[in-house]
Amino acid sequence: MTDRVIDISESAARLSADLECLAIGLEGAESVRVPFREIAAVVLADRRITVTRAALSGLAEAGCAVVICDDRFVPCAMMLPLAGHFTQSERFAAQAAASLPVKKRLWRDIVRAKLRAQARLLERLRGSDFGLRDMAASVRSGDPENMEAQASRRYWTALFDDPDFSRDRDRPGRNALLNYGYAVLRAAVARAVCASGLHPSLGIHHHNRYDAFPLADDLMEPFRPLVDAAVVSIVASRGRGPDADAVVLDKDTRAALLEILTSRYEWGGEARTLFDWSSRTASSLARVFLGLSEKMDIPEL
Repeated sequence: MTDRVIDISESAARLSADLECLAIGLEGAESVRVPFREIAAVVLADRRITVTRAALSGLAEAGCAVVICDDRFVPCAMMLPLAGHFTQSERFAAQAAASLPVKKRLWRDIVRAKLRAQARLLERLRGSDFGLRDMAASVRSGDPENMEAQASRRYWTALFDDPDFSRDRDRPGRNALLNYGYAVLRAAVARAVCASGLHPSLGIHHHNRYDAFPLADDLMEPFRPLVDAAVVSIVASRGRGPDADAVVLDKDTRAALLEILTSRYEWGGEARTLFDWSSRTASSLARVFLGLSEKMDIPEL
């Protein structure tokens, strides 16, 4: 899988297909051609963009995720390929037949990995894990005590070193940056899910009749602190204290958040992009559903 991300946010453009390439015609600039197979994701944010059916078909056949943003540059829709793996139907069946105990065990492992990732970030930024490592170790199958939510109450105020901060998806500033980063992360993980032959709507823990990607919501949890770290860095470079929520989701902040996808992260002696690590996690989940493995591979990035 490739990891090239194309973001068109502040220019009129026409996207079309030219043989095996995506042809990008920007207003006032010469057309650019990029092979479909080299593209991992396309982010479309400017309202003056037009896209041909052939371009969308070529992107889908190459396994590319297409993210569409609203007028506030917040992702509001996503397109993913229907066919992602040569044994897709077999994997769909195994995924749908997964027992409740298996799903509970998988969710326990996901929550533990998420809390450990949050603990590592807090240790790096604040010098303490604020008890999150101990909380991670105490998570039981299915997380019946909802340790994830308990840890969240400690995590957010410690992360931004701000006792008044609360995670509110409708607020601007830091919350808006988190929303954008998570949406891009979700698209990357959903792409990995489809490429692994799994169905994104058959979740492990998340379930909502209006949500088409609950499995992506499940698998992205351990990777969320990568977005959090980027937002903390952006805020630190643009002002703290009363100015923290004055940070806007502009071209520079979007570019910084998109770097999460293409940066390389080390684990187990390997340095890979988030696309690679999320693909490995999704593939390992498919092996669990098929009865070939007991545990997922969740990198400690």
